[in-house]
Amino acid sequence: MEHIVVHDVGRDLAKKATVAAMDHYATKYGQYAPRTMWTGDYAADVGVRIKGISLDGKIDVRDREIWMSLDIPFIFRPFRARALAIIDREIGSWIARAKAGEFN
Repeated sequence: MEHIVVHDVGRDLAKKATVAAMDHYATKYGQYAPRTMWTGDYAADVGVRIKGISLDGKIDVRDREIWMSLDIPFIFRPFRARALAIIDREIGSWIARAKAGEFN
């Protein structure tokens, strides 16, 4: 599943917000073994383990968007719309924090 969230803070600030968000989630949701492995300046492999099932994906922070590709196992597909709504809300929240100067 591919998903794009548009932003207007520039690539570097969007990456700072993404790093802060991923660090926050790693601490808050440690029981799900979240992981982020930066594979380039703006690209990362991400993953989480829920109920013994791994969800893996990729993130690419671009100039005006954050692109994600997630491998969603069949069992979780009924929750796709809800998950995308949460992703949009969370990215929007972190981008708003970036705009407010929190990551300068």
